[in-house]
Amino acid sequence: MERLIPVVNNSTPPNFIKNIITEDLKSGKVQTVVTRFPPEPNGYLHIGHAKAIWINFTLADEFGGRTHLRFDDTNPVKEDVEYVNSIKEDVKWLGFEWEELHFASDYFEEMYNRAVLLIKKGKAYVDDLSADQIRELRGTLTEPGQNSPYRDRSVEENLDLFARMRAGEFKDGEKVLRAKIDMASPNINLRDPVIYRIVHATHHNTGDKWCIYPMYAFAHPLEDAIEGVTHSLCTLEFEEQRPFYDWTIAETEMPKVPHQYEFGRLNLLQTVTSKRKLKMLVDEGYVDGWDDPRMPTISGLRRRGVTPEAIKAFVYEAGISKAYGSIDPKTLEHFIREDLKLRAPRTMAVLDPLKVVITNYPEGQTEMLEAENNSENPEMGNRQIPFSREIYIEREDFMENPPSKYFRLFPGNEVRLKHAYFIKCNDVIKNADGNVVEIHCTYDPETKSGSGFTGRKVKGTIHWVDASAAVPAEFRLYEPLIMDEEADEDTIEEKSFLDLVNPNSLTVVHGFVEPGLKDAKPQDKFQFFRHGYFNVDTKYSEPGKPVFNLVVSLKSSFQLPK
Repeated sequence: MERLIPVVNNSTPPNFIKNIITEDLKSGKVQTVVTRFPPEPNGYLHIGHAKAIWINFTLADEFGGRTHLRFDDTNPVKEDVEYVNSIKEDVKWLGFEWEELHFASDYFEEMYNRAVLLIKKGKAYVDDLSADQIRELRGTLTEPGQNSPYRDRSVEENLDLFARMRAGEFKDGEKVLRAKIDMASPNINLRDPVIYRIVHATHHNTGDKWCIYPMYAFAHPLEDAIEGVTHSLCTLEFEEQRPFYDWTIAETEMPKVPHQYEFGRLNLLQTVTSKRKLKMLVDEGYVDGWDDPRMPTISGLRRRGVTPEAIKAFVYEAGISKAYGSIDPKTLEHFIREDLKLRAPRTMAVLDPLKVVITNYPEGQTEMLEAENNSENPEMGNRQIPFSREIYIEREDFMENPPSKYFRLFPGNEVRLKHAYFIKCNDVIKNADGNVVEIHCTYDPETKSGSGFTGRKVKGTIHWVDASAAVPAEFRLYEPLIMDEEADEDTIEEKSFLDLVNPNSLTVVHGFVEPGLKDAKPQDKFQFFRHGYFNVDTKYSEPGKPVFNLVVSLKSSFQLPK
């Protein structure tokens, strides 16, 4: 038996972070829980970020605390206001509101002063080595690093050089400021990491005020401390950086001491989430933007038609732990179906039309038939759909020479038209090339849907749209963007991942929908009989000319674990 969509409002499942917070409050170590969601504005958020957003906001809310939205904007070369705005929109769309909005750039002066303090304490030095030279002397997992020849500069010289770095006297890469810790440490992150570099570029928030910028690993703990964050939650790849996080807080003598805790990130099979890889897909034209419905970005999922409720139910199911693993994307699809099945009206669309002429139906006559909008949600009511002499059906619902157990339309066979009548195929019309272009049928007026007719039964039911009233529509059908079903973010190499892009990830077809969908608005969602769930596209739809994105098919062989 499949599980129903879980209740996720203001709650997380039992998890180790919740246990830590409970103990911290009980012991008095913490009075008010403060978390933060700290994206770098260098790209659009993806499904993995949705988990991080949910964890930070929901855990804080469970304990009556607060969550800050903070932009870690320490790299002016890659960051942009476009990304800032998209991140705000995504967080709000997921249903979360931040208590405070901050930018790392708001703290640049404070960070600079803390770096000066490190220099005065003999805990930081200006290095003239290039990035490649620093990397060469860093050592390996089995061999210690080597000291830079500039490591023993005097405090006075380091202060002078750092001030001149800020004043803009040096070129990019000419000098860096490094923490002075231990080049023999078994943790490579403690081998005198770079904490400031020179970047002559205009910053989206501070303009040209600064030409030196703190490195993320140095800035992040300071930001947490400045804001009074109590539980700094991040993914497991930052676990080895925690000693430097704690070192930075201690040596810069921050009055408030946050603590970092790591959880397993959300990995999906057949999916890339690296911003660099996603940007390559955008820049090289494999997709039509960050919000392309094939992208795992939150904006792409939204445009495709996925709801925030489905995403939150999915991350709830994924849970919060230190375990690592990749999730089958069919798990997400399950929750999308569970959410849409009660909210999406069930209507009819023909994606590959074949005309049917009902020869014994009166010419020029149209009748209106009653159709329920959603059999699982009676509150959605009924609608009226037109029916006349000519209709469209799916081309695949007719075969001239069918195999056994084919129960749809073929010469001499009778089927039920959904919400309408039984029809029987009598003649097949072909063009000069021998292709079927039209079929002629007769209908039985006694078999009208809802009339209680019990005279005989048919095995096949097919959908249709009335030809005289049908609305032309475009349908955009999607397959996974990555072909390798077992690949995930950690196994797909950046230099070769474009070779795995599915050339058939998007198929565009043109057909017809019921007349009631002519004025469907962007983000309106429908279940098309036998096809799946579709969403009106926000980019290509025009008034009276709807474009529908396939959100998810109707069925999957996937089952949630018991």
